[in-house]
Amino acid sequence: MIRVILPHHLRTLARVEGEVGLEIHGAVTLRSILDALEARYPALRGTIRDHATQRRRPLLRFFACAEDLSLERPDAPLPEAVASGVEPFLIVGAIAGG
Repeated sequence: MIRVILPHHLRTLARVEGEVGLEIHGAVTLRSILDALEARYPALRGTIRDHATQRRRPLLRFFACAEDLSLERPDAPLPEAVASGVEPFLIVGAIAGG
């Protein structure tokens, strides 16, 4: 079971509280986690990744095991601690301002 922590605005859209548990079959990658998340919570489609390009939205970042994974390839394997459910995969909303 993969553990995913969403920022407040995405939890509201998905109508969930706390972290989300996802079953991933096969390799645990950014793509497989986001595909499973969007399949389970259709309201999140297009909010994390652009519909056409599948690229991460600019004000979201991905973290796991104290590492920023936002610029990793979508099919790169995630750390074993995330794949085993020991560590959560975090989607974090960035703060912009001046």
